[in-house]
Amino acid sequence: MLVSGVDESVVVTERAEDLCLELARLKAQAVLGRLRPTDDERTLVLGCDSVLAFDGEIFGKPDSEADATRRWERMRGRSGVLHSGHCLVDISAGRRAEAVASTVVHFAEVSDHEIATYVATGEPLAVAGAFTIDGLGGPFVERIEGDPGTVVGLSLPLLRNLLAELDLRITDLWTKVAPGNQIVEPLG
Repeated sequence: MLVSGVDESVVVTERAEDLCLELARLKAQAVLGRLRPTDDERTLVLGCDSVLAFDGEIFGKPDSEADATRRWERMRGRSGVLHSGHCLVDISAGRRAEAVASTVVHFAEVSDHEIATYVATGEPLAVAGAFTIDGLGGPFVERIEGDPGTVVGLSLPLLRNLLAELDLRITDLWTKVAPGNQIVEPLG
């Protein structure tokens, strides 16, 4: 995995879906510029970005602990929509497929103490919407409506569909594994 280093503040839009998709495009392009694929191998680049649409606002990563705390004070006991943009580029074929996956997130009625303790961990400062479901923030999400992978940042069902648009099967990415977990050869 390569980190794109894209400055997320350069994109401004009023629609969460447009923002996360444009950031996913920029991230994919930034990584593309650093790769040197060979002619004999197929190279794919996947750029992803997530934002939370909440009360008519777009929540990316919080600017500070105070910002994360204010967000959680507003979000507790309520719900928002987490959007994850995915931009898949097949360098070898010169083709691209992209889409946004969206999932409704219902937040728990967390206490002031829970918010302060969670924010103090630093985790909410590094993630869109100031929460995770696969880390310390998981207990503060009561339920979701949709693909959990979208909230984590990579929707596998959407990735499968994007691969199909590029005439690939998700199973093309799998490898055979021998007993003892040694990779034997690529499938396909």
